[in-house]
This record gives sequence, C-alpha cells and structure tokens, in this order.
Amino acid sequence: MAAAVPYWRLSGFYFCYFALLGTWVPYWALYLKSLGFSSEEIGMLSALVMATKVVAPNLWGWLADNYGYRSRIIRYGAFSAIVAFCGVYLRSDFWWLAAVVVAYSFFWNAVLAQFDVVTLSHLAGRYGRYSRIRVWGSIGFIVAVLGVGWWLDRHPIVHLLYLITALLSGIWLASLLVSEKGEGTNHRQQRQSLKSILRHPAVMAFFAVSFFLQLSHGPYYTFFSIYLEGLSYSKTSIGVYWSLGVIAEVLLFIGMHRILAAYSLRNIVLWSLGLSCLRWLLIAYFVEYPWVLLFAQCLHAASFGSYHAAGIEFIRQYFTGHHGQGMALYSGLSFGLGGAVGAVLSGWAWDFSGVLCFTAAAVAAAAAFLIAWRYLDIPVKNGIEV
Repeated sequence: MAAAVPYWRLSGFYFCYFALLGTWVPYWALYLKSLGFSSEEIGMLSALVMATKVVAPNLWGWLADNYGYRSRIIRYGAFSAIVAFCGVYLRSDFWWLAAVVVAYSFFWNAVLAQFDVVTLSHLAGRYGRYSRIRVWGSIGFIVAVLGVGWWLDRHPIVHLLYLITALLSGIWLASLLVSEKGEGTNHRQQRQSLKSILRHPAVMAFFAVSFFLQLSHGPYYTFFSIYLEGLSYSKTSIGVYWSLGVIAEVLLFIGMHRILAAYSLRNIVLWSLGLSCLRWLLIAYFVEYPWVLLFAQCLHAASFGSYHAAGIEFIRQYFTGHHGQGMALYSGLSFGLGGAVGAVLSGWAWDFSGVLCFTAAAVAAAAAFLIAWRYLDIPVKNGIEV
C-alpha cells in the first residue's frame, strides 16, 4: 500500500513561496519606480534576481544530490533569505539594493528546485499528482497579487517591503514542516553519469527551449505592471489582470495529470510554445482592449503552466539519480539565465517601445517552438498514474 502523501504540508510551502512571487513580480518594479530609478536600472535590478538562479540552484542541487539532507538545505536557505532581505530597510540607493537583491535571491531562488525534489520523493509512482500539489502555489500567487494590489492602492508603496518580509518568514516556517522521504540515506548509489545525460540531444534541446521561452517572459515579468499603469490601469486592476493568468493556470493544473497521461510531452511543449507566441503578440498590439487582454492573460496556462508541468516530468524521466541537479539546471538555465537576459534586454529597449519589447518576446517564443519542433524528440514513456 502506498504511503500517505503529506499533501497540505507540501502544498503550504508552495502557497507561501508563490504568494511571495505574486507580491514581488507585479509590484517590485513599481516600488523601484517610486524610488526614481530609470527603466534600465529597474531592468538590471530585476535581472539580478533571475541571474542568481543560474548559480545558486546548481550549487545547492549538487550538495543535496551528493550529500543528502535536502530538507536541511532548504531550511537554511529560507532563513538566510529573510536575513539578507532585511537589508532593504537600511538604504535604498542602487548599488546597495543590488547587493541586497543578490544576497537575498541567492538563497530564495535555491530552495524551490530542491523542494520540488522533496515533493517527488513523496509521490513515488504517483508523479501525475505533482500538479495537484503545485496548484496551491498558483492559488497563493492569486491571493497575493489581488490582496497586495488592493492594499497598495490604499497604503504607501513602502508597505511592499513589510509584506515581502512576512511571506519570506512564512516560507521558512513551512519548510520546517516537511522532510524529504528517505532523508539521510546514502546518495552515492550507482546511477547514470550526469555528463552522459546532458549530452543527450533531447536534453540539450529542452534546455535551449526553456531558455528562449523564459527570455520571452522578460518584458512581462519586468514591465507588464508599468505597461498597464501607463495606460491608466489602477494597481487593483493590474492585480486582477495578473491573477487572471494564474487562475487559468490553476484550472489547468487541476486536470494536468490527465493531460500528461493522454498526450506526449513533445506535443504538450509545442502547444505551450505556440500559444506563448500568440500571447505576446496580443499584449503587444491589443493591450488597450480589456477582453483581448483577458484572453491573453488566460494563455498564461500555456506559457507557464503546461510547459512547467511537462518540464518537471521531463526532468523526472531523464535525470535518474540526479533529480536535484536536473531541477537546478532547469531553473537556472530557464528562469535564471533566460529570465535575466530577457529582463536586461527589455530594460534597454523599454523606453524606446513597449510594443517592440513584446513583439521581440513573441519572436523568442517562436524560436523556442522551432527548436522544439526540430530537435525535441522525446520517446513516449507511459505509466504516469492519475
């Protein structure tokens, strides 16, 4: 008989982690704008958060895969993120904030990839259920993006710092409630060489596709709120539009285990990328039409939700014995390197044209689609339990 899954304890961590993301992503740029930073400086400070994902998750993934005690690593990282972020209360000049962001995000960005491995360790033989746990992260994002938007319409923008600190504390407390199944066992068992896995053509194609897809999200994650604010949207309505995308993601995650069982990973990836390209074009050229913007935001279910669920399953299938490093590489090369490059490029180009930035995002998503179409040859592997 399969062991019981600690559903609510696992879900609680995702809720807090993505509630913080729902607080940070839509409103951090607005806070930086209130301090008088230029578009280029805002782009750089946003890119630093993503750039740490290139190094931190890989370092922590290597430590966890080789020495164990993954849960302890997650807890240390979550607590260190709180301490580092408190530096924002001391000064607010560019270089100080840059140092604080690097230190805080080095720890914060490292915990999610390893917690995904903890979750998979409790789902042995039932991996399709990952999306039903991860959906609580999307719910946390929605609650935060709506609640924080409403709050900041009524209170000074500096309150954003207090909310972020509270949510970082919640992540740390949630990390104390669950451990990896089999924590402390020998992690040096016989397993396929990581180098041989990384040389597989499908693996190289997957990471290239993930990089370009997240690069395409650069203008969205960095300037979407500023884009809407410039068109006289209130912070509350900005929060609503952010949340619409994640509501669509929630609905997708609820049934994602059935989609994974019914369709190949390759087809899921291709549909995700094609709809991502459409999304950026709609935001570029039809953002002034609320009903078109609503539809475009619902496509977040594809540009993030279905692709991410397929990506987690890809890592599980290909990185046997190296799940921690596989998750770390996925996070680092896509959300980290791809997101950082996208943020920097959009910061340079934003003052010239927001429409151009989102058009370039569509081109990046199209490049990802072409790479996947040509090189992402994933053999069908059945047996995903629903």
